[in-house]
Amino acid sequence: MSGSIGERKSDHLTLCATEDVGFRTRSTLLEGVRLVHDALPDFHADEIDLRCTLAGKTLKAPLVIAAMTGGTEEALRVNRGLAQIAEERGIAFGLGSQRAMHVRPNSKDTYRVREVAPTTVVLGNLGVVQAREMSTAQVQDLIGYVGADALCIHLNPAMELVQPEGDRDFSRGLETIARLRHELSVPVVAKETGCGISRSVGERLRSVGVEHVDVSGAGGTSWVGVETRRAEKAGDAQSKSLGEAFWDWGVPTAASVAALAPLGFRSVIATGGVATGLDVARALALGATHAGIARPMLRAFSEGGHDGAIAKLDAILAELRCAMLLTGSKDVATLRTAKRIIVGELALWIDQM
Repeated sequence: MSGSIGERKSDHLTLCATEDVGFRTRSTLLEGVRLVHDALPDFHADEIDLRCTLAGKTLKAPLVIAAMTGGTEEALRVNRGLAQIAEERGIAFGLGSQRAMHVRPNSKDTYRVREVAPTTVVLGNLGVVQAREMSTAQVQDLIGYVGADALCIHLNPAMELVQPEGDRDFSRGLETIARLRHELSVPVVAKETGCGISRSVGERLRSVGVEHVDVSGAGGTSWVGVETRRAEKAGDAQSKSLGEAFWDWGVPTAASVAALAPLGFRSVIATGGVATGLDVARALALGATHAGIARPMLRAFSEGGHDGAIAKLDAILAELRCAMLLTGSKDVATLRTAKRIIVGELALWIDQM
């Protein structure tokens, strides 16, 4: 089993870019959102306005290239490449966990993207367990070094439990988030890592003043699956067995968005299996304010470089614009209130969660 943070981050990047680590039997349930067709939209397609705000800045579209990596030389190439694309298209960019910066200061530059993305909304990233053990000043230094506009505090108990070298003590998580939300100079985004956020957790986050969440729901990349693959390659039978049992664990992305949207958050970012413009439109129609796309952009960049990733992003934006026209939604705010029908398992989640 790779022991160092750098080796682990390298494993994560390779597995996400090249292997099947998606959910096996679970979906995002975004297919359970049926958008109602408007045959008479009564406006020109060029009038569609995708602009929105995040962390006090205006985006040209409600998209985030979501957090994937950091801490290695390959991560530097990926981060800068994808951040440059975010800059070119006026969307947001999320860094991977900055824990490596704190533990190995010589890895700091792998997170620096401001040279290629001077105006982009950049989201920093730190695990709640690591943040608990750090002073606010130390966390602030990590934010300042990368010039982040907000800090994602990621929650990943399922992933950690499958990882032999992972954390086991998840105490004082809400207390830590509350401290940073009140003491940091930038907004805090509570973010899961592929298992979603339930309504009850959303209510607890709101109770301490959190205003921004990233659901990172089930149905996309299974980070439990990533750790299971690592265990398999290392011959760790016990961790592999545990990971196989919990590979598909979590709250589906669509169900998480639907649960959190009514709770009064300023930002609800829908990540976790969002791969197309139609996925984005469905998430927004459920009440999300933004959508995050991770592995599809990583794979497009890995396979086709800058041009391949730009082509992927432009296809997503074209689909989103099409969905907006066909629902009579001239802007993002209108799409969030567009008529939709909820069917199948998603309706059960919304009714019972």
